[in-house]
Amino acid sequence: MDRNDDALLAWASAAAARTWAGARVETIVTHRGDLSTRRFFRLRLSGPAPTPAGAILIDLGPHDLPGYIRTLNLLKTDPVEPPWIEVHRFLTSLGAPVPNLYAAGAAERALLVEDLGDLALFDAARAEGARSADLYRLAVEELLRLHVEGTRRLGAGLVAARIAYDERLFFWELKEFIELGCDAVAPGTERARLEPELSDLAARLGRLTRVFSHRDYHGWNLLVQRTDGREQLRIIDFQDALMAPPAQDLAVLLTTRNTGTVVSAALERRLLDFYWTGLGRRDAQSLSADEFDISYRLCVLQHALKMIGRFLWFERNGRTGYSRYVPDCVAQARRILGTEVGACFPNLRHALGAAPAGDLT
Repeated sequence: MDRNDDALLAWASAAAARTWAGARVETIVTHRGDLSTRRFFRLRLSGPAPTPAGAILIDLGPHDLPGYIRTLNLLKTDPVEPPWIEVHRFLTSLGAPVPNLYAAGAAERALLVEDLGDLALFDAARAEGARSADLYRLAVEELLRLHVEGTRRLGAGLVAARIAYDERLFFWELKEFIELGCDAVAPGTERARLEPELSDLAARLGRLTRVFSHRDYHGWNLLVQRTDGREQLRIIDFQDALMAPPAQDLAVLLTTRNTGTVVSAALERRLLDFYWTGLGRRDAQSLSADEFDISYRLCVLQHALKMIGRFLWFERNGRTGYSRYVPDCVAQARRILGTEVGACFPNLRHALGAAPAGDLT
C-alpha cells in the first residue's frame, strides 16, 4: 500500500477493533484479485478470541457498476448501495457459502470480509485429478441453488433482477473478437462475413429464458475449504450477478480458460446430466433436454469467442499472462462449431478451421 491508502488502512484497523474487541492489524499485503477492478489486501490480525487470524480488505474502487452496464445503459437507476453488499445479503439468505462480511465503510468504499484462503477449485481439481468429478459436482450443486432457489426468491427491486444478459450484451462482448480476435486466430478472414453470424449467435442467446446468475462462475472464483476431512466450496466475486440463460454459468464453469485440462468431455457430459437431473428434481426444467444441450453449446461458443478477444485486449493493455489461454478458447470454439450447432455458423466454422465432428463427446 502507498501513502494514498493510509485512510483505507486506518479504516480497516478501526473496523477490526470494533468487530473484535482488542483486535489489531499486524500486517497487510496486497492480495491478487485476478481480473477484478477492485483491490484486495490480506490482513493478519491478532487479539483475543474470537478474533480470526486474518481477514480480506476490499477496496471497491470508484464505480459500483461494471463498464458494460454503464455503456449499454442496462440499469436505469443507480444502486442504492454497492451491489457486492446487496448480492451478499441475498446469497446469505439462500444459504449460499459466501464469505462473512465483517464490516463495511460507505465513505471509504471498503469492506472487511472473511479470508477464505487461496485454494481455487481449478487448482484443487488439477492437483487431485481422480477427484475432479466430486469437486466440480459440488460446484454444480451450488449452481442449482442459485439458479432455482435464487430465481424463485429474487425480488424485483434487487439490482441483479433488473439487469439482463440480453442480445445487446452478448453481441457487445463479441465485438472484441471481431476487432482483435479475428485477425489473431483467423488471419485473412473478412470481418464483415462473420458479423451477421455473431449477431445471430447473440440473438439466439438473447431469446433464452433467464435465471439468477453469478455471471463469472468459474474455478478461480470458487475456493475449496477443508475442515475435519470435509470439503466445502465458497463463492466469491458475485457482485455482478444478473439474469442470464442457465447454461451461461455452466459454460463458464466447465470450459473457461484451460478448464478443459481438468474437465474432460466425458466429465462435462456427466456434470451437464447431473445439472439437468437436478432441475427435474426441483421442478425447474424450462427446456427439453435437447434444447438445453443446444443452449449450452451456444453459450460455450459465445464465451470462447468473447474470451479470445478479451484476453488479447488484456495483453494489449498491459495485463499480461492471459493470452496463454487463447489456444484453449479457440479449441473450445472449434469443438462446438464441429457439432450440429456449427451448421448455423458456416463462415465462423470455416474461419476457425472447425470440421463437423458430431457430438460433445
